[in-house]
Amino acid sequence: MAIIAPWIPSPINALNLKRADGPLKVNIFSKHLQFLNVSDAGQIAAELGFDGLDLTVRPKGHILPENVKSDLPAAIRDIQHSGSTCEMITTAITDVNNANDLEIIKVAANHGVRFYRSNWFKYHKEKPMQDSIRIYRQKIRELGEANKKYDIIGCYQNHAGTSIGSSYWEIKQLRETVDPIYFGTQYDIRHAMAEGGLSWSNGVKLLKDHIKTIVLKDFKWEKVKGHWEMVNVPIGEGMVDFNTYFTLLKSYGLKPPVSLHLEYPLGGAEKGRYEINVDQKIVFDAMKKDLAAVRQLWKEA
Repeated sequence: MAIIAPWIPSPINALNLKRADGPLKVNIFSKHLQFLNVSDAGQIAAELGFDGLDLTVRPKGHILPENVKSDLPAAIRDIQHSGSTCEMITTAITDVNNANDLEIIKVAANHGVRFYRSNWFKYHKEKPMQDSIRIYRQKIRELGEANKKYDIIGCYQNHAGTSIGSSYWEIKQLRETVDPIYFGTQYDIRHAMAEGGLSWSNGVKLLKDHIKTIVLKDFKWEKVKGHWEMVNVPIGEGMVDFNTYFTLLKSYGLKPPVSLHLEYPLGGAEKGRYEINVDQKIVFDAMKKDLAAVRQLWKEA
């Protein structure tokens, strides 16, 4: 008599059972459209095929923190009237005891914003590094409590350099006491690969349950005047292994909202300038090209 063995899914099949399929929701970082007013930025985002704007609500942004009570609701209405959406904002939020920070959380939540990116923290020069982690962990816990009260999600972005968050282990420690529903990670693959060359996938694995939004951009190492530097390039033209990254995200069942950044030379648009020295069409064409590359790379992964 034949023995019928029970069907046991392979690890690959098991991962595929929860694959995140369907297109990504891609927002354009409004930093790169600060040469336009908010309404025009929303219109361009819609015309280029983006799902929405990741609006800058911070010093030197589209919306200044001190004006958020009056300007943010108007900006969101203008974005919606232009045919786009605003579910993400990028801020310099640091502390609930800062009146402007708390006001941004309240106003944004009341007008349909789902996610905000917080500011980055710096190590205190006069304290042991772990003490700084403990201090900022408390601030994030308090932000999480405010987020829960107003129903919005905060995110801390991993970022190459010497501020807290260049290492995914630092981010894990920062988040140890906060409610994971209301404060998570904005995972930036460009910065992760710059800092973790061959170990970046461990960062995705470590933080996968806390990734709320992601940033997409590309770079390569290049020798400039005798020194190795990170050089920003269009999506798909650099070192970021988007195929492996997107495959990992899908395997974990993750399809987070995207903020697309363009940090390669675009006449000042890459730096968030209010005036740029190239034709606007050059910027728009670059955005459209990067968006198409993201959608194709995600589809192929």
